[in-house]
Amino acid sequence: MIKLRCCMPALAPLMLALPALAGQGVEVADLSLEELSNIKVYSVSKKQERLGDAAASVFVITADDIRRSGASSLGEALRLAPNLQVAQPSGYSFDISARGLNGSNNSVPNKLLVLIDGRSVYSPLFSGVFWDIQEVLLEDVERIEVISGPGGVLWGVNAVNGVISITTRSARATTGGLLAVEGGTRGADASWRQGGATADGAWRVYGKLLDDTHLELASGARVDDQRRHGQVGFRADWERGAERFGLNGNAYRAVAGQPAPGAVSTGGKLALGDVESDGVNLTAHWTHALDDGASVSLQAYLDRTRRDVPPSFSETLDIADFQLLYTAPAIGRHSVVWGANYRRSWDHVTNSTVIAFLPADLVQQWPSVFAQDDIALAENLRLTLGARIERNDYTGKEFLPTVRLAWKPSAAHLFWGGVSRTVRAPSRLDADAFVPGVPPFKLRGGPRVRGEVARVFELGYRGQLAPRLSFSATVFHNQYDHLHTQEVDASRTFAVFDSLMEGSSTGVEMWGSYQALPNWRLSAGLTALRERLTLKPGSNDLAGPGSAGKDPAHQLQLRSSFSLGADQDVDIGVRRVAALANPAVPAYTALDAHFGWRLQRNLELSVTGQNLNGGHAEYGALATRSVIPRSLGVKLVWQW
Repeated sequence: MIKLRCCMPALAPLMLALPALAGQGVEVADLSLEELSNIKVYSVSKKQERLGDAAASVFVITADDIRRSGASSLGEALRLAPNLQVAQPSGYSFDISARGLNGSNNSVPNKLLVLIDGRSVYSPLFSGVFWDIQEVLLEDVERIEVISGPGGVLWGVNAVNGVISITTRSARATTGGLLAVEGGTRGADASWRQGGATADGAWRVYGKLLDDTHLELASGARVDDQRRHGQVGFRADWERGAERFGLNGNAYRAVAGQPAPGAVSTGGKLALGDVESDGVNLTAHWTHALDDGASVSLQAYLDRTRRDVPPSFSETLDIADFQLLYTAPAIGRHSVVWGANYRRSWDHVTNSTVIAFLPADLVQQWPSVFAQDDIALAENLRLTLGARIERNDYTGKEFLPTVRLAWKPSAAHLFWGGVSRTVRAPSRLDADAFVPGVPPFKLRGGPRVRGEVARVFELGYRGQLAPRLSFSATVFHNQYDHLHTQEVDASRTFAVFDSLMEGSSTGVEMWGSYQALPNWRLSAGLTALRERLTLKPGSNDLAGPGSAGKDPAHQLQLRSSFSLGADQDVDIGVRRVAALANPAVPAYTALDAHFGWRLQRNLELSVTGQNLNGGHAEYGALATRSVIPRSLGVKLVWQW
């Protein structure tokens, strides 16, 4: 059968010894446990609410978390979320998922929606994210909200197993200048930012350059996964009376090596087979607060991306998206949010003899309407009812409902449960792919492909078990239907994509933090997952159920965040990830450490070591997967 995969590409003693090294009375982080529960999140209900009140499995990565981790990319920063599975097949690519189904024999992870300042970066070409081109200035990130579980009512089809919402700081919070330079064994990068403010508004501009070196296979052979990326952008925010308006834009260009089976590198020069990407996007937000406590908001964005992947294909994709959101005033026990969204894409693919997307030029649209009502059944009991109707050009109308119940017996404890139905709509890879790119085709698209359906059942708890101990836990059961398969035609001469697999996943995800001392915080997270996939009658895709082997049965992470004084921080983290079965990847443990030293009020030096216990592989076939090596990096950040 044809197999397609898009070219997307000694700790405990140390922790226990730390308290003896520092003085007392220094807070370990910018936020206490109580303040963390009061963080305002938006992604759960499309309105601001306390994290401690959100009836969903949501983890917030704060700006302080990112700084103290030493992460140099969004993929590395997302490793901080215990409810995500983050695997790195090569130097610049990440496979990121939640609650399993981390790709299939024909695709990459495709059930996780990712937003950057409200702009979706989910590709309709292959139902996934090109992580190699998702760059932001990490110093400008305010928070990352990671929801594991369904988000279809508020965010639409494809928000099946989770939503990642990356929010950058307002322009007023980033006035002045910043220069950051970093270098190490994995490459180098430099970024700058300059901002200013007036009485009614503020602005900033930024630029970023990075040059990542290549990795190696276990055999020592070079992998062509080096990358060069340049990006510039701006943000402006205005506020006057009841009106708020924001505008932000980004432009980038990147060149990346193409790992096997791509072309061979030619000494670091642009080689035949290198992946070239560029793009530009512009997003506008407007919000008007009404006198009765209601608000109306509009968001619109334009996004153009171009990607050339020789010798397979090149694509130019234009997306226009418009959203209206109305938050109604509280009426009795009811608090309603409703809205409409219209998304349109113009896709042009230049095909090759390797693969073709037919038709090569395609216009698609996704109109939808949604509403959600938060009903106060009692002072400490809330019922949430929501639904969305969304249409796509492949499967027509999809109905996405949810019911959630939240009980808060005291200010420190929240119990919640939910039942939802959500869908992943087919992508062009599912329906329009032909291999080879010229007749006779051995793969003839997927005219019978249906939307992948998930029915999700959840029970969760979030709260503070003690003044210095916070804890969150969720158990879930997902029932899947119409999962995609690859079927051999009765003639045995070609294959097609179909939807003849079903299955389930059951698991638990939990995390917590303990403030051991005013200057020492311990955090831990655990996920466990069991998947079962079975073929329906009529399917001959014997490899399909093996997709369950792409997810670890469990993973554990521990972090120690310690302040040696007012100006010095030490963070140590360890991750243990279980083995994968298909293809077989051994279990691994990764030990990371970060030391930050504020030399002056506006000048910080940091040293980060990753995989200090040795390199390891995380994902992919044995013959082509990279070893993620031990690495060391030094970073200097100057602000004025």
